[in-house]
Amino acid sequence: MRSDLKLIADLLPPRSRILDLGCGDGELLRRHAAKGGSGTGVEIEPEPFLAALRRGVDVIDLDINSQLDQFADDSYDVVVLSRTLQNLKRPAHVLREISRIGQLCVVSMPNFVHWRNRLRLLTGRMPVTRDLPYQWYDTPNLHYTSLKDLRPLFDDLGLTVERWVPLGETGLPLPLGRIGANWFASSAVYLLQASR
Repeated sequence: MRSDLKLIADLLPPRSRILDLGCGDGELLRRHAAKGGSGTGVEIEPEPFLAALRRGVDVIDLDINSQLDQFADDSYDVVVLSRTLQNLKRPAHVLREISRIGQLCVVSMPNFVHWRNRLRLLTGRMPVTRDLPYQWYDTPNLHYTSLKDLRPLFDDLGLTVERWVPLGETGLPLPLGRIGANWFASSAVYLLQASR
């Protein structure tokens, strides 16, 4: 299991009902079910969708960009959007939708301005890292942002940051916590509370 998913699993309240958007092979949902929780995954890519089904995960094929209106208000306790926000056509719209579907939201996001990425750009090349493993011509990423850029977006949407954990290149929390996070974190996990 990815290190950030382990952290997300620890953030989920026990026995809560979660909606995991972009659930991949369903590993987070399986781990949550083992702790007494339940949930549904959403995955549009065929291979991970089938892998989730084979694992016994409740998963549906749905376009996160345009079909979240199929979920009722407060139909889940927590909505998870793990390393998916940067791939969406309208991230602000999706964040509004997930805050309607669940009062708690967990969002993880790569930090595109990590120091190694900045250095790579200075050499005239696009960065390719563990957190950004694609060449420029085959990347699913549509939006590039820094950790500093995310906070104003959350504020504009009425999402309170209850907790955020910057992660290093190994996927573990940074030893110095938030100090220098925009430079040294390769990604971050946010626990957000929707205003009601």
